[in-house]
Amino acid sequence: MKGQKGEQNKLLTGGDSLMAYEYQETQYCFSAINSSCVKEKRSSYEYYIMYVFFSLLSAWTVFLNLLVIISISHFKKLHTPTNMIILSLAVADMLMGLIVMPVDAIKLIETCWYFGESLCDLFLTIMGLVLSTSLGNLVLIAVDRYVAVCHPLVYPLKITMTKMLIIVSCCWLFSSAYNITIVKSTSQRTDGCYGECNAILTYEWRATDLIFSFLLPCTIIITLHLRIFYVVHQQVKVINSQMKRGKSVMEGSVKRKSESKAALTLGIIVAIHLLCWIPYYILTLTDSIAIPPTVLYCLIWVLYINSCLNPILYAFFYPWFRKSFKHILTLKIFQLASSHVNIFTKKPAMPLEDQDTQYGFPVIH
Repeated sequence: MKGQKGEQNKLLTGGDSLMAYEYQETQYCFSAINSSCVKEKRSSYEYYIMYVFFSLLSAWTVFLNLLVIISISHFKKLHTPTNMIILSLAVADMLMGLIVMPVDAIKLIETCWYFGESLCDLFLTIMGLVLSTSLGNLVLIAVDRYVAVCHPLVYPLKITMTKMLIIVSCCWLFSSAYNITIVKSTSQRTDGCYGECNAILTYEWRATDLIFSFLLPCTIIITLHLRIFYVVHQQVKVINSQMKRGKSVMEGSVKRKSESKAALTLGIIVAIHLLCWIPYYILTLTDSIAIPPTVLYCLIWVLYINSCLNPILYAFFYPWFRKSFKHILTLKIFQLASSHVNIFTKKPAMPLEDQDTQYGFPVIH
């Protein structure tokens, strides 16, 4: 009996030790706070791989979009209304790589928020501002291309640099006010653990955000581009039929064909952007509890990664970007009068009227 009791005591002692060990292994974001969130455990190998990957991704996103910003800002030939929207989109994408990606990567890797509630509100505001402004810029691109393709005669009168700068500025101001309002309305939450930074929207805000941040912009973008593609198809058919009959194509027809190509190229950029947005918003319509965290994180980072895709698309489609890229990397932009260099021409002797541009916006053959 005494031996059996000793063995039972040993088993109990061993079990208690195991429970104590497991309790000690549980890590919290803030050990001194009872309501602290639990910190997930990661191996040193996971830490290293994730930090290197997200650091390279953030740096690459900033670098590529900075090239676009410098190109459009420096070269006078690129100062067009359409390129002002491209510039605004590049600024939003650069802020994504400069602020949103690094901070959200730290939150994802550490599984805790160590920067306080005020910085959490600021981060959520900036993240919402960048995402909503990007989508707003896509709407502006669709409107700009619609007017250029469907109403080419009134385009120079209706779409000017001054008007476009005012519209782009209003887009940023509206997005800022909208996201500040959302964050302020959700920052009073008391539920949840201490050490997290998430914006949990109420049903009313979820419905509002769904309409203004997804359904309305997507409807405008898709409707305008369908109209653009229809007009483009009709214009190309007319031009091709004239060329087959041996008739000379007038300058206006060449310009319309240039606009059509520009619209198709920007349509591809917009389509890729929407393909990154639509799955995320469709999934967020369901109950957030039913969404696996891994799937949600993947969809969020697909949105982020889209910010580094646009400059790659510009380099692929636009010869002017590849040429301006070489000018920047070889430091030729510091030469005298480099801002007046005509980066559209393939040969120095090519006259300006023979270049395939419309209102300064380059297109690819």
